[in-house]
Amino acid sequence: MNLAKNIRNTATRVLQNEAEAILNLVTYLDADFEACVGQILESKGRVVITGIGKSAIIANKIVATLNSTGTPALFMHAADAIHGDLGMIQKEDVVICISKSGNTPEIKVLVPLLKKLGSVLVALVSNTKSYLAEQADFVLNATIGEEACPNNLAPTTSTTAHLAMGDALAVCLLEARGFTPEDFAKYHPGGSLGKQLYLRVSDLLSVDQLPKVKADSGLAEVILEISGKRLGATAVVDEKDCLLGIITDGDLRRMLQKSLNIQSLKASDIMTPNPKTISKDEYAIRALNLMRNYNITQLVAMDGEKIAGFVHIHELMKEGIV
Repeated sequence: MNLAKNIRNTATRVLQNEAEAILNLVTYLDADFEACVGQILESKGRVVITGIGKSAIIANKIVATLNSTGTPALFMHAADAIHGDLGMIQKEDVVICISKSGNTPEIKVLVPLLKKLGSVLVALVSNTKSYLAEQADFVLNATIGEEACPNNLAPTTSTTAHLAMGDALAVCLLEARGFTPEDFAKYHPGGSLGKQLYLRVSDLLSVDQLPKVKADSGLAEVILEISGKRLGATAVVDEKDCLLGIITDGDLRRMLQKSLNIQSLKASDIMTPNPKTISKDEYAIRALNLMRNYNITQLVAMDGEKIAGFVHIHELMKEGIV
């Protein structure tokens, strides 16, 4: 029991330490941060991010975030840079160097070489008095009080702070570029996230399965249409093919429980008028959200005032959106 309590206490302390460090970063957002964003926006090159050790891991993540949000970026390991990888940097590039201390040997070797190339140098550091900070054109201040490690040694809070500052930079650039969900979809075409961003209702409709009956259609015709098209429902339309209502297999079961005189029933007697609809041009994820909000399993897809088909939650599940 004491062990469990100690574990929770330690985890709480770590999370509070890192949360406070991130909140403190707000006070370090200064003119250098703004100028760095402006420099990247104006640059004709790429953002090259470098670091060593844990900083290199954080650099890789920030690179991935920038690339996925419209800012071309690449990673260069600080140690590999002085053994040939420096050739990937172009004069127009903005180089962001991540280091907690700003005084590591690899950084001290690399910085003069970067400045000789003429690239803009940005320091993302936790020590603004360091060699790196003093040599940089812009300083992104990620100063922390102490690491979450009880020995104040293992990079924990510092790497979290650097990552958060990188996210802030990426989102500022995203907004400044007017990056839209459609732009995001271009870079995320795979998986459920990609499908949420580009899959539309029309992509899920089958032209061969469009169950519909007229308002005066009899019960037998309604049942045959529902069972034949295998979508569990049929639309009720007027002479101009405009939507009047919907009949589901559930509506049929409830009707049979209530009515004894089923021979005289027409589609108009059974249908639910003004059913929930969605434009065929809407994103499929919106169809899913509507189904969840109204606790239903299907929607009528519309092409203007005409019915285009049905979108069923099973189709969304098949696509991996649910």
